[in-house]
Amino acid sequence: MKTLYLIRHAVAYPRDANRWPDDGERPLTPEGERDFEAVAKQLGSLAPRIDVLLSSPFVRAWRTAELLDEETSWPSPGPFPALEPDVPSHKVAAALETYEDLEFVALVGHRPSLHELASYLLSGEADRLNLGLKKGGAACLHFDGPPGAGNAKLRWLLTPKVLRSLSDESG
Repeated sequence: MKTLYLIRHAVAYPRDANRWPDDGERPLTPEGERDFEAVAKQLGSLAPRIDVLLSSPFVRAWRTAELLDEETSWPSPGPFPALEPDVPSHKVAAALETYEDLEFVALVGHRPSLHELASYLLSGEADRLNLGLKKGGAACLHFDGPPGAGNAKLRWLLTPKVLRSLSDESG
């Protein structure tokens, strides 16, 4: 794997045990979906080629991945249970080994797991860096060698607001 894109799911409804006893069923808000469409289009421009798009199976992440599929030329999402919240970063990294022969991999997931994964890949420790990956935001990590603890370089980290503004400027 040369490039790994980390995308945090778009804005979802707040936790509500009465509406969604299973937090994995909590959906995106209508505004979250609408706002992410512009983000998705810009991500498709910044990363025109993705070999595999993997997503947490939680509804809010899966819908975010579907929007990426709808708004870009990226492939349809595949489930990646290692991206569920609270899976330790070393286990997520180990699960990614299956895809190490691909050049461009995109992951859609949650806080804290995406943040911890980024920190682990960049520094070798899951709790060393505190990346500000906002809901609907994205980061691009690059590897010169095999992906692993401390082997990544941060290419960019963009908020959804910046991504939407780039989209506005381009057309």
